[in-house]
This record gives sequence, structure tokens and C-alpha cells, in this order.
Amino acid sequence: MPSATAQEAIQRLSRVVPDFPTPGITFRDLTPVFADGPALQAVTDALVAQFAGRFDVIAGVEARGFVLAASAAYATGHGVVMIRKPGKLPRAVLTEDYDLEYGSTTLEVHPDELARGARVLLIDDVLATGGTLAASCSLIERSGWVVAGISVVLELSDLAGSTRLPGRTVHSLVTL
Repeated sequence: MPSATAQEAIQRLSRVVPDFPTPGITFRDLTPVFADGPALQAVTDALVAQFAGRFDVIAGVEARGFVLAASAAYATGHGVVMIRKPGKLPRAVLTEDYDLEYGSTTLEVHPDELARGARVLLIDDVLATGGTLAASCSLIERSGWVVAGISVVLELSDLAGSTRLPGRTVHSLVTL
């Protein structure tokens, strides 16, 4: 599969799981893409290519965003910042509450992790309703950093998540 594009790998390997995590939700499972080395490499390269030279660090959102952000940080020689669920970070944090398509939750970040003005490329697996990425952008900016762009593997267009990210550069590898 080394010659396959990221989009081909995503289409071929991802799975659709109905009624997960709750009835009525259709979950897009990317774990088979992550488990395939050449596919993960193609996806990683495609996530960062559009933003080359325009970021200082990569941020990943818990949990699947960590896999992608770490892979992208390694591939580009940049550091990685983790945007986490509550109670996981040991020092002082900023918090942001937000709604998802199946509930509500909170994200946190260490605001002293980077210098003010650091350009952050935000990476996650799926853009659905946009709540997670909007909350992450808020945390990045409240920390004094700059959102250099947002890159996701899948965008679920029927949920209109990009409308919650006005003025942001959002790059989606596959839009469904």
C-alpha cells in the first residue's frame, strides 16, 4: 500500500459502527487506519502538508487526536501539546466546557506549556459538530497562543461542525 493516498487508505480501512457510543450515533472508526503503518504515514503527511512552515507545535485532542498529533510532531520535528479531559494534567490548567453530539464535557490544557504567540496546528480525527475543536481553539487562544490551522482526517458535513469554526483554516482529508 505504500503508493496509496491518504484518502484511499481512509476509505479502505475505516469502519462505520452504528449506535456507538449511544443509540442514533454513527461512529467512524479510524483505528484500522492507525494500525496500518503505511496508511498512518500517508495520513500524517497529508494532515501537515498544507500547513508546512506555518506552525511551531502541534496540539492533539484526547484521545485519538493524540495518535495523530504525536505522529505528525515526530514526522515534522515539532513538539506536541496535549488537550486533555478533566483531571489528567498535574499542573495549573485552563478549562473549557462544551457540548458534543451525544452529551457535554470539558477539556483542559497547561497554559504555561508554550511561549506566548506560539503557532499551534490543531489536529484531531473527526470534525463532527465542531464543539471539541471550537473548545480546543478557545483553550489555545486563552493560553496566549495562535491557532495556525486545524487539520482533521474526517469531516462529517451533515453535522456542520465547520460553522462553529468561523475564520479558521480547516483542512479535512475526507469529507462525508
